[in-house]
Amino acid sequence: MTSIQLAGQRVVFAFDGTDIPGNLRLRIQRGEAAGVLLFGANVSSVSQVRSLTRRLQAIHRPPGLNVPLLVMTDQEGGQVKRLPGAPDRAPPQMTSTAIAHSEGGATARTLLAAGVNVDLAPVVDVARAGSQMEREGRSFGSSTSTVITRARAFTAGLQGGGVAATAKHFPGFGAASANTDATAVVIRSSVATLRRIDEPPFTGARTKLVMVSSAVYPALDDAPALLSRRVVTGELRGHLGFRGVTVTDSLNAGSLVRESSVLQRAVGAGDDLLLFTTYQSSAHAVERLAKLLHAGRLDRRAAQAAVARILALRSTLRR
Repeated sequence: MTSIQLAGQRVVFAFDGTDIPGNLRLRIQRGEAAGVLLFGANVSSVSQVRSLTRRLQAIHRPPGLNVPLLVMTDQEGGQVKRLPGAPDRAPPQMTSTAIAHSEGGATARTLLAAGVNVDLAPVVDVARAGSQMEREGRSFGSSTSTVITRARAFTAGLQGGGVAATAKHFPGFGAASANTDATAVVIRSSVATLRRIDEPPFTGARTKLVMVSSAVYPALDDAPALLSRRVVTGELRGHLGFRGVTVTDSLNAGSLVRESSVLQRAVGAGDDLLLFTTYQSSAHAVERLAKLLHAGRLDRRAAQAAVARILALRSTLRR
């Protein structure tokens, strides 16, 4: 695999509009994209998205890379939902494991009807009183046990229905008072609190992917979590033993605007997949990572291991 393909297979592309841009089509044909991330602006109807995703998946790719593309979206329920349809309840309204499982299965049907094979859900953050997660109605609850049992049920319905689930936002965003999309957020929980309350749902939910937060957790590191090897490789891989695919929260987030060398640090931290909210940012990331790999400034064996995890996941997904 060339350096630019090795770089591209770690990047998920966002794009404007409801059709495939020509430059994105070329990236996919050359094996320089792992998949796409769909937002509301890409959606006019389920049938339109199904047509779009069929055409994306039909693009011929190089040998060894012709497994299904990742087609991702945020379909949590409540105020965070990109496609019309299930889940019909917000996470706090999934008040039993039976309801959560049913909503997960219904969500899988909604997404598969549109050709979406990865849901950036469930949120497994344990919401504190007055927190951002509580205000937004995105958490399953305020106790670790409740979040684990309901998130696991939702995941079982979702993944049992053929859509990969993503637990977010590691190591836990339940104590945050603001959204990292807009501003830097510092969560001052102790390591003991994080490990007792916030971290267990990330393996307890049994998802295939885990999304890493861009908040800062000083008890673990002074860097944003998704740029921290102590968080991604130490806590998630080491302490919790997670063996699936790691994915960043948006690397275009306002919380990261003052950070330098974001790409190199995210890869060095152990993030497998890199998410962006614009095509330009995604394309720049591929070019920059390819140059770093070619110059020997990134560990090629680690990059190959990350891509192997991503391709193994993609081989299990539907087109």
